[in-house]
Amino acid sequence: MTSANDIYHMRSALTLARRGLGRTWPNPSVGCIIVNKDGHVIGRGVTGDGGRPHAETLALARAGSEAKGGSVFVSLEPCSHHGQTPPCTGFLIESGIKRVVAGCVDPDPRVAGSGIRQLQAAGIAVEVGVLEAEAREINRGFILRVTENRPLVTLKSATSVDEKIATQVGERTQISGEMAMRRVHLERARHDAILVGIGTVLADDPVLTTRLPGLEHNSVRIVLDTHLRMPKNSRLVQTAAEHPLWIVHNTAEIGASGAALEKAGAKLLRAGSMEPQGVLGLLAAEGITRVLVEGGAKINTSFLKSGLCDYFLHFRSPKHIGDAGVPALEGYGLTDLGRFGFGKANTVSLGEDLLEIYTRRP
Repeated sequence: MTSANDIYHMRSALTLARRGLGRTWPNPSVGCIIVNKDGHVIGRGVTGDGGRPHAETLALARAGSEAKGGSVFVSLEPCSHHGQTPPCTGFLIESGIKRVVAGCVDPDPRVAGSGIRQLQAAGIAVEVGVLEAEAREINRGFILRVTENRPLVTLKSATSVDEKIATQVGERTQISGEMAMRRVHLERARHDAILVGIGTVLADDPVLTTRLPGLEHNSVRIVLDTHLRMPKNSRLVQTAAEHPLWIVHNTAEIGASGAALEKAGAKLLRAGSMEPQGVLGLLAAEGITRVLVEGGAKINTSFLKSGLCDYFLHFRSPKHIGDAGVPALEGYGLTDLGRFGFGKANTVSLGEDLLEIYTRRP
């Protein structure tokens, strides 16, 4: 029977799990709380950067011998297979834990309920599905990679009040204010990767790093560049040795141009198709679970039409550009998001700007 205390501790585990988003790929971000038999919290853990160590092992190490007879609250079913680390179920069983409460089942075929069965076979009481919807939402990217061979996709567009992204094609236009830009960097930190097209690189020469005081994060920077036109003197290439840069292309031979990019530290990935489904499948195979698409009109429209996007973030500035400006989408307005299955979930005020958050309805 789920109690009010169960809900409280599971919410704490989910809060920990959210902290790891964008940092734990290819693994899920998991939060774990250990409570001793007297009801006191004695251990906390969240999946480490790169997916290790696991949340359960960290929490158990902090709890020590006090874990015996206690309860574990974990946002995702504990793993039961030998990967690069031993299974968490073994550590839980050895600790003497008496009860495990999990937010949801791990869809990974290597686990998928076997962790629960192992714990139950060892005499541990197991309850699954506490705050399940929230638990699944946190690890939606991991779940999609396992079940649909694609990462979670968030589209981001910053526009003027009349839905323009630039004054003219090929020209960089600063639209958003400082608070909106800070929120963009926060969203980057919540994603494994940031994706743009070569057109954005040629027009804006972005660096695509996360720049917030006190927050260190190193998202993979991905450029869709069919014919390897990436300038060697671009800021992306110049910083490739410090910040991961992946260039997705579709050329049979990378030639001297591609070789120079690799020498600079870029990773070249050849896609069978440059359409969103092919690109996302390639990224999923590389372990990416969450990607933020910050492309221009062409890239964003392509991803929106693919039906493979989960969120749309519209940063709307009060600035007005006029009819000569570049529209946010090709052939569509942002009022057309409903036809692609999106509905507005929230609106956030960011100084003079507004952030409109849309989610795709199932």
